[in-house]
Amino acid sequence: MSAEAVLQNIRTRRVTRYYTDQPVPREHLMAVLEAGRWAPSGGNRRLHRFIVVQDPVTIRLLNAVTPGMLGVPTALVVICIDWAKVAQIGCKPHHLGVYIDVGTGAENMLLSAHALGLGAGPVTSFSKAGVSMILNLPEWLTPEMMVCLGYPAPHQPFGRTLPRRSTRLDDLVCWEGFPGHS
Repeated sequence: MSAEAVLQNIRTRRVTRYYTDQPVPREHLMAVLEAGRWAPSGGNRRLHRFIVVQDPVTIRLLNAVTPGMLGVPTALVVICIDWAKVAQIGCKPHHLGVYIDVGTGAENMLLSAHALGLGAGPVTSFSKAGVSMILNLPEWLTPEMMVCLGYPAPHQPFGRTLPRRSTRLDDLVCWEGFPGHS
């Protein structure tokens, strides 16, 4: 893949909140999971776990405890932190690096889903206790983010969010420090 194709994929990816009922093919799910597996991870430790959900009943139950999930995807990946493994390697509890790993994994999944023609959206607004109970997670796994997956519905209402704004790079970047601040 060319550098321009990668950059175009980044520039054109959008959050999908509403989906058709068309199932996501297994090979697409596997490609999305592979992308998550290849995401950067602090010390290459891979302290997260991916829980794949395709069962419509389970997805509806998760939707009930997830105010951030506006539509109903046909598949989703719950990214969890494996605190037993965190402790095993001697990381301090709630080390920020493990949360960053959740984000890098999610971004790789979002970009790969877009490249495959899927819609995808990250969700962090959910009841961790509710998700843990529905998925019967052991106490050492905590759900931290969901990546909703499916084919985008033709109409994507904005719901409770604002339209994407094109922020100028100059409004986000300072070179060699912050000018005028002492």
